[in-house]
Amino acid sequence: MTTDRDTEMDRQAGMSTTRTATGPAARDHSVWVGLSYDDPLAARAWLRALGFIEGIVVDGEARGEIRHSEMLWPEGGRVMVSSRTRVDPTFVAARGSATVYVVVDDPDAVWERAQRLGAEVVRPLEESDYGSRGFSVVDGEGTNWSFGTYAG
Repeated sequence: MTTDRDTEMDRQAGMSTTRTATGPAARDHSVWVGLSYDDPLAARAWLRALGFIEGIVVDGEARGEIRHSEMLWPEGGRVMVSSRTRVDPTFVAARGSATVYVVVDDPDAVWERAQRLGAEVVRPLEESDYGSRGFSVVDGEGTNWSFGTYAG
């Protein structure tokens, strides 16, 4: 929620007070979501089955531990997946504490992959009142994943 104080601070800092998809906020950059898992290898396999593409993997000290990894969404964006047991707690989150929204051109195809995985459905594939077609599922460690056509 933007307050009058926020708007005045933005104006004094030389920032636009108009909240639109133009200017610096509309640059071609991505938000990278960082997720930590007890079993990051299983999380990566689950994401791969949904359509993510494997990116870099930096192994940790222990067998099966991942210090850092990336899974790329073919239509743009990525998520970082790591072990919850990492020594550096900077990017570690509690189990099931995240929700992720992924913009997709073909939610029906991703829905079919989720069904084949036996993913726990939170919201079935549906048309929303705001014009998106999508669904929500939960991964094996409680992270909520929503896929839909709404791109803002």
